[in-house]
Amino acid sequence: MSELSKLTIADARDKLAAREITSVELTQSCLDQIEGADALGAFVHKTPEIALDQAKAADVRIAAGDAAPMTGIPLGIKDLFCTKGVPSQAASGILEGFKPEYESTITGQLFDAGAVMLGKLNMDEFAMGSSNETSVYGNAVNPWRRGNEDTALTPGGSSGGSASAVAADLCLGATGTDTGGSIRQPAAFTGIVGLKPTYGRCSRWGVVAFASSLDQAGPMTKTVRDAAIMGAAMMGHDPKDSTSVDMPVPDFEAMLTGDIKGKVIGIPKEYRMDGMPEEIETIWAEGTAMLKDAGAEIRDISLPHTKYALPAYYVIAPAEASSNLARYDGVRFGHRATLAAGDGITEMYEKTRAEGFGPEVQRRVMVGTYVLSAGFYDAYYNRARKVRALIKRDFETVFNDGIDAILTPATPSSAFGLGEMADADPVKMYLNDVFTVTVNLAGLPGIAMPTGLDKTGLPMGLQLIGRPWEEGELLKTAYALENAAGFVDKAARWW
Repeated sequence: MSELSKLTIADARDKLAAREITSVELTQSCLDQIEGADALGAFVHKTPEIALDQAKAADVRIAAGDAAPMTGIPLGIKDLFCTKGVPSQAASGILEGFKPEYESTITGQLFDAGAVMLGKLNMDEFAMGSSNETSVYGNAVNPWRRGNEDTALTPGGSSGGSASAVAADLCLGATGTDTGGSIRQPAAFTGIVGLKPTYGRCSRWGVVAFASSLDQAGPMTKTVRDAAIMGAAMMGHDPKDSTSVDMPVPDFEAMLTGDIKGKVIGIPKEYRMDGMPEEIETIWAEGTAMLKDAGAEIRDISLPHTKYALPAYYVIAPAEASSNLARYDGVRFGHRATLAAGDGITEMYEKTRAEGFGPEVQRRVMVGTYVLSAGFYDAYYNRARKVRALIKRDFETVFNDGIDAILTPATPSSAFGLGEMADADPVKMYLNDVFTVTVNLAGLPGIAMPTGLDKTGLPMGLQLIGRPWEEGELLKTAYALENAAGFVDKAARWW
């Protein structure tokens, strides 16, 4: 049964419906794989008892003819999602011991649909990072290796555990969150598919907040079809989230016809960065040719304010983070520092936060507090908000001019080694988000998918950016590109 964990969500659903396999067998296969994969650092809180109970219930539903598309499908849940009675730490020491008494809306929807939770997945602390090296649990590791090297590579971040688990066939899919590329960049680094929906498509209720105007959850899966199936189960209106949009969720899978004749694909000149590796240029050109061969019209476009996106993002996101993370004070939940005689509440706050937050979170909180402070608010935060409006308008202009989707690289390189950037200028790490942050600033849907390998044998991905609320059309285009690329490579097992 060890091969069952290699199934896609679509194949597993069909086999479950045909009674060829049971959810218990499928779940046990994944649990067996997880037990032998500690070297990947992907699963940080394992929940085998919950998983098998949910799998048994799923088999009853399937036998009764009451199955939804996700019924019986084993998933990993990013540690940013609150799961009732299960540790939900956001990979931070400050939330040590926190077990919510409630379920996030998205995990609740997945479990209501019959999905199975195998456990919680590693991530960068509070989703702040691009390499999964800021986690209190330690690094998540990419299942891929460069050629014959033993160098441990990053799976990307912040959803690094999700990407690693899906790529290594420890689960059939995983939840991720994307504030500036945290679904799409790890997907590209590990050779899987990552969908970031339009802002407001997925409820943020019960998902630990990083930057509230940018955060959006989405599926991380093995194929575009799986992203369509799992994505539909995660989306929907939630009255508990004021940013959630009351809009019907279409049957995305039914839209995967592969026919994109007449679609207009934009190629933005601003994404041709100085110093971009030739291999990234090459797969971008190849992806463009594939879409053209599939019947799409290719058109050069301009998104003139792209060059300001990264600095605007790294003002807005830390500002919102400094506000959101103020609630972690050692009073109500999580870690509380041991106080010396005579210490008051101010000392408790200071010591708790100094002990509980890691260096990257501390850095971003300090930056965020600075840009929101008196005398600097207009110079930094307000100016960044104005730049954000201009970036959003750039996209609106090209979409109004008839562009259906935009094709770009997903990352400026393939996966790099763990530790290779740890001691570098933090700005160098932030540059990993150069192709992805614009999508969050504009609130648009984006999807990353693998389209080839670099010369060392590592996966490289492309990104498609869609019109707001048109995830179905975006998935249709991605499906055509996936079919044309024919990417089926998997990481050679070393763990």
